[in-house]
Amino acid sequence: MDQKFDTNVNTQRPFWAFGGGAVIGTLGGLIGLGGAEFRLPLLIGVFRFAALEAVILNKAMSLVVVASALPFRAATVPFSAIASNWPIIVNLLAGSLLGAWFGASWAVKMKQALLYRIIAGLLVVIAAVLLFGHDASTSSSPFLSGIPLAVAGVAAGFAIGVVASLLGVAGGELLIPTLVLLFGTDIKLAGSLSLAVSLPTMLVGFTRYSRDGSFSVISRNKGFLLTMAAGSLVGTFIGGLLLGIVPSALLLPMLAAILVLSAVKVWQHR
Repeated sequence: MDQKFDTNVNTQRPFWAFGGGAVIGTLGGLIGLGGAEFRLPLLIGVFRFAALEAVILNKAMSLVVVASALPFRAATVPFSAIASNWPIIVNLLAGSLLGAWFGASWAVKMKQALLYRIIAGLLVVIAAVLLFGHDASTSSSPFLSGIPLAVAGVAAGFAIGVVASLLGVAGGELLIPTLVLLFGTDIKLAGSLSLAVSLPTMLVGFTRYSRDGSFSVISRNKGFLLTMAAGSLVGTFIGGLLLGIVPSALLLPMLAAILVLSAVKVWQHR
């Protein structure tokens, strides 16, 4: 399906792609994420991609951002600390890999109108998690242990994998609260563990999407994808520098409001 862009966006597409990516990356960097939740509404609302094609492009750019973020964080959280928590990673991956495959399979078979509605609903869920779950800054003892914890980890991983595939995101906004609240990990360690879970989860979803005809949107828009991904990386770096300057009491409600407004726009999209 060919995309129809607004005239101003179409004539200056590289500029808007880089600029939009930079703004989204900055928003994500301010909360320690890649910003894919904000990028998806931009792809649909401004650049006029169909829902499934926007999800696939978003996932491709999210892969670039996540793959870059893991080594960037190594100075704060060394790879040895991530490796020592391999049971948690494996526990979540046992569910998220399956969830990513199923989520992508459902998305490619879904009618566009329904996919728009589901995307809108999930954006509202992400906004709620952003408000009430993101600011958990201290670790605690896990609520569960043994087999119940393992089962809960697989179930949580599956749900996160589905959401990540349907939105084309890394899922960090859901993974980090899960790691802190369910497994009792430190918030900084949770950020790196979430990336370790996100990367293989996204690759599975990406592989499933590659079997659908809509995947050709990547080859048709390769320059756009690389330009916007570069903007996202620059924005993520800027957002990281600004982290701590903008108070969370102001930042989180503002970003949640942006997601809710985006959800309304996506819901109304035709």
